[in-house]
Amino acid sequence: MSTALAVRLLLSSSPTGESNEAVIVGDILSADLKGESRRNILIPCGIEPRPTAYPVTPGRYLVSATLPSGLVLTEDAVAVEGKETAVDFVMMDSPYETHSWQYLMGNIESGRVYHGPAEVPLAESVASRSMVAPAPARGPAPATDVDLTALATWIGDAAPASCSFASMLALGENPPGDPVSGRIARGEPLVLPQPDVLGEEVSPLYRFGPSGPVGVPGGQPGERQFLLVEAAGSVRLVTLPLPWGSSQVEVLVNLRQSPTGSAVAIAVRDPAVGAGLAYMSQGALDMAAKLFTDVEEMLYSKFENPLAAAAGAYVLIGTDHTRAETYWDPWLERLADSFPWISDGAILRAVRLLRRDPPDLRRARDGLIEAFERGIPFYTLGLVWLVDGLSAFPDDPACARRLDEVRRLSWMTDMRQPFLILDLRQRST
Repeated sequence: MSTALAVRLLLSSSPTGESNEAVIVGDILSADLKGESRRNILIPCGIEPRPTAYPVTPGRYLVSATLPSGLVLTEDAVAVEGKETAVDFVMMDSPYETHSWQYLMGNIESGRVYHGPAEVPLAESVASRSMVAPAPARGPAPATDVDLTALATWIGDAAPASCSFASMLALGENPPGDPVSGRIARGEPLVLPQPDVLGEEVSPLYRFGPSGPVGVPGGQPGERQFLLVEAAGSVRLVTLPLPWGSSQVEVLVNLRQSPTGSAVAIAVRDPAVGAGLAYMSQGALDMAAKLFTDVEEMLYSKFENPLAAAAGAYVLIGTDHTRAETYWDPWLERLADSFPWISDGAILRAVRLLRRDPPDLRRARDGLIEAFERGIPFYTLGLVWLVDGLSAFPDDPACARRLDEVRRLSWMTDMRQPFLILDLRQRST
């Protein structure tokens, strides 16, 4: 047997049966400067994941695992000649077993902090606020002062016109008490039942599959789906990246004051690239690229999962700085042309045209306007790139007018999430 370190990360088991399988990125560093370091290793995560063995020379090592939240876990290990040494990272301190995936993604704090003493520091900005609890002057608000109720409405078939930038900006001006869902849905909105799993009354998880809400009969989903979350005057509109093959999508709603994560967080439970999407939202495209091990394949199979193809294209353009024409440029063209309901495809094509040498300014400009006319993107990164792209044409009135609307929508957007989540009451807080 060769000398190796067998690395894995252990998560809590879920009472609802999820496997919690994922892959994250880490490093193996020689601690005694005698061994061979290995960068960007892939670490399997789950309840009992099969460890990945990495051959090394005998010696002392520091093994690290970089979580999507940016937190870095470390373990010391001694590699023994001819043996496979286990290196187990343990993340079994999720506040609830059902929330292990969200904990791994960095959307909720550990059980020690979540259930801990009142001295736990809390962020006091609007962007870090929970759905219902105002930031207190000292310590968290008492539980008895917090209204732990939320209304979650699934909009399974949004009207295309409602997805425009102007329509979304108008929702931010919608008077309190005037139903928002009725202004978006083409069909009948569906109010979802409160989750009845322990812990989910405070931090409820809403789960969605290819056919809509898991375990809840609903109508046939359309091309654009949203979840509207309302609690004590707060209103968040969540872009649902569905369908995503056979993978489920989770939306976590925070109904308590919290030092970690967003008021509403979204995650795709894709074992291969779920963590990569979270890395993307933190701007760590190089790290996401390690998980998107076959971006070309993601683009090639775009007809099966165009949203995954778009994610691969964001990573590819963000990390591959080739300015000459490449073999994957035609794939971007087909992605943009084949799915007009995904404005991300048009954004990706236009940005690529801007970054070519020489840049195709005319086509890029027209492509950015086309992307705007298609409606809001699925990806938060798409909104950022649309701002950057339109900003390249400051003297063009058509671009300047659209840039103003895109920027105003970005002020309502939670930039920490991979998919677009709009705070429709941002201006009134």
